[in-house]
Amino acid sequence: MNYFESIYAAGLPNRAISVYFYLVQKANSDGKCFPSERRIAMDLSVSRSTVKRAIDDLERHGFIKVEQRYRQSGAKSSLLFTVKDFEKYRRTKG
Repeated sequence: MNYFESIYAAGLPNRAISVYFYLVQKANSDGKCFPSERRIAMDLSVSRSTVKRAIDDLERHGFIKVEQRYRQSGAKSSLLFTVKDFEKYRRTKG
């Protein structure tokens, strides 16, 4: 089974698969990105609560790591998403 098939074999709901591939697309070369839940919801035309459930699904199944970011004032900022095993998505140049 290749890596892309593993997301389907995990039995995740469609919302989680959509959010996962959204995060893969937005991730930098280290597999990190920080779109807001609101931005993800707008871009995927789903509700914010659907995005939150999808993020919980993905984190629980080990596909992403989620960290809360904070401003210098101590106020919450956006979440930092890390797509695990992101290097499997990167193409080798040559």
